[in-house]
Amino acid sequence: MNASKPFPTLLLIPTGIGCEVGGFAGDAIPSARLLAAASGCLITHPNVMNGASLYWNDKRIQYVEGFSIDRFACGDLLLRPCISQKVGVLIDAGLEQEIRQRHLQVIDGCRATLGLDIGPVIMTDTPLEISTMTSTSGASWGELSCLEPLLKAGERLKEEGATAIAVITRFPDDIELKSLDAYRQGKGVDLSSGCEAVISHVLVRHLCIPCAHAPAFAPVEIEACLDPRAAGEELGHTFLPCVLVGLSRAPDLVKPHFLKQNSLFDRSSLISIEQVGAVIAPDGALGGEAVLGCIERGIPLIVVSNPGISKVDLEALGVTVGGNVHRNMSTFNVPNYLQAAGLLLSLREGIAISSLTRPIKSVPLI
Repeated sequence: MNASKPFPTLLLIPTGIGCEVGGFAGDAIPSARLLAAASGCLITHPNVMNGASLYWNDKRIQYVEGFSIDRFACGDLLLRPCISQKVGVLIDAGLEQEIRQRHLQVIDGCRATLGLDIGPVIMTDTPLEISTMTSTSGASWGELSCLEPLLKAGERLKEEGATAIAVITRFPDDIELKSLDAYRQGKGVDLSSGCEAVISHVLVRHLCIPCAHAPAFAPVEIEACLDPRAAGEELGHTFLPCVLVGLSRAPDLVKPHFLKQNSLFDRSSLISIEQVGAVIAPDGALGGEAVLGCIERGIPLIVVSNPGISKVDLEALGVTVGGNVHRNMSTFNVPNYLQAAGLLLSLREGIAISSLTRPIKSVPLI
């Protein structure tokens, strides 16, 4: 394959499972930047790119919500890269006036400073009443008291012309202090991320447009022993800037049946799962729908040592490393994303991986 031609690649780091890389405030962005340079087209989710007040805008990175990535990997959605989205903002009525005003100032700041197309802004009819929880495995998750206000506000935003939606919901301040302290010191799980995923999943499933979430909290006391990976969340009053930037260039979500009904639609810019050259995921977090969808299609799987609390590995899936075990699917284990980038370049250039290691075995005579 010509290196000038992009080699679409999926980068998956599931949220709420405490991965060493990607389990914190945008700490996977350097890895995503490297992999985007190696592939020319990196498809990843907000959990990887969101750094609260910090963000990185790269035309080679496609910002795709997790439910959409699952559907994409299963062939139920195509992606159409976009120069600019009109980002509607959905605000939970449970936000106090001061916290709400901080978020409105972020919106105006991103419009005036970054030139983003943002609006309209709509508040839910009633507070969403978010609750966060931890599963028996230690993964974070949560729920809303009622979905109707969320869906109703999302529908109205879409009717008013929004092509993407940023969601701001009030999260409880009574998160267990031990868990919060552990997270701020780089040892725990992000207790809000699991519920964030639920909120964005519900909206994308209902509206089929890009969505991402920014939790709203009351300010916390300064922490002297803060882990650098959690520092991005301490820099400002909100988590909204990165979400607005990410959604501003998020790809459109196109259903295959739309193409059948619109034969004149320009298909040249669409990205489908058939074009994906590799999927990259942490060892121990291989049980998600996107990874399984790629395995089903025989897409090369690069497994990175990136510990978290999930333990679904290649052995659990019945897949061996370096072999061709499922429709000639190749699997590779690497210790970090630096080496994953080298593998991507090899695949993109069509260089046999076996030729890059020593010793080189002789070709057997059959």
